[in-house]
Amino acid sequence: MIALPPRPDLDLSGLVRTIPDFPKPGIQFRDITTLIGDAAGFSESVRRLADRAARYRPDLIVAVEARGFLFGAAMATALGIGLVPVRKAGKLPGVTIGVDYELEYGTDRLELHEGAVTEGHRVVLVDDLLATGGTILATAELMRSV
Repeated sequence: MIALPPRPDLDLSGLVRTIPDFPKPGIQFRDITTLIGDAAGFSESVRRLADRAARYRPDLIVAVEARGFLFGAAMATALGIGLVPVRKAGKLPGVTIGVDYELEYGTDRLELHEGAVTEGHRVVLVDDLLATGGTILATAELMRSV
């Protein structure tokens, strides 16, 4: 395994491109594919996120689909802890628990495996970006329900 050295000087914001009017007019979409496609940039972003998360001594990383899995899995590996995926309704096999949440035009549902997170677990929630905050707030609500 090759570990890249820390790069505290690396400007990560320069590795995230902005796509105007995507997916609809007026939206400034932050595209992380350029960040994750750069080995030093992705490694450094995971290192910085994992360093911040470590302060909370988490037992688990809880990551929201789909791009949250990219950072969440890498952070969990760096911290030596487990990963719990949170997915949209009907995507996980077996027994799940979930929460409904409001979208701009309707509702959606997030789910995780029953028993994957239990009372007393310290978790860090990971998503790929923050737009309205609805997804991460719904995930936090789901964590409070276990």
